[in-house]
Amino acid sequence: MTGKTEAVRRKLRELGDPVRAEKLASFFRTEKGGYGEGDRFLSVRVPLLRVLVREFRGMPLVDCAVLLRSPWHEERLFALLMMVDSFNRGGDALREEIYRLYLSSTAFVNNWDLVDASAPHLAGAWLKDRDRSPLHVLARSESLWERRIAIVATQYFIRRGDFADTLRISEILLHDSHDLIHKAVGWMLREVGDRDRSAEEAFLREHCRAMPRTMLRYAIEKFPEETRQAWLQGGR
Repeated sequence: MTGKTEAVRRKLRELGDPVRAEKLASFFRTEKGGYGEGDRFLSVRVPLLRVLVREFRGMPLVDCAVLLRSPWHEERLFALLMMVDSFNRGGDALREEIYRLYLSSTAFVNNWDLVDASAPHLAGAWLKDRDRSPLHVLARSESLWERRIAIVATQYFIRRGDFADTLRISEILLHDSHDLIHKAVGWMLREVGDRDRSAEEAFLREHCRAMPRTMLRYAIEKFPEETRQAWLQGGR
């Protein structure tokens, strides 16, 4: 660890908003039994975190690793945003190191915003031209956050016209018990449909009757109202 870790921590506390932090704790379900149980917030807004990433650009990965294991939500989010920034600017050796740090740290990527800000840009980007089986392993994990990483990472592929892994992982997660997975799968299916409606509808024809209602609603959110209602009533 270098002195940059403590410098970032000081900056985050200067930027924090204790009043808003209480509201965030409720929003991110930090109560006992909630998906974010025990998480702690400084309440630093994401645009300010991105400014801080630019200020500390090039921070060594050892510092990111320390911040990623912090009990404070914004310290973990800062670390992930810094890793994304470094990944985008680095060569293959650094990118692989960042990817491996990310996969070894999934226990700390433990809320939906942390996953969504990092999974496509780290796991998805690294695996684009590589074996994608690590995502299929994560999709079968007992960890809610690893399962969400698996499906959200495929957004990187979707945006390049590649839907196969999204559809396969969606099948794996079709009967998942958690609402945050239902939303994530529906979101990624909607992203597929934004680019190829026929590909999304083929998936829906096969699976809509078995899909959780939330997953289906997210998937068809942009359909015309009449078409949406037809799907909600059991398929077309």
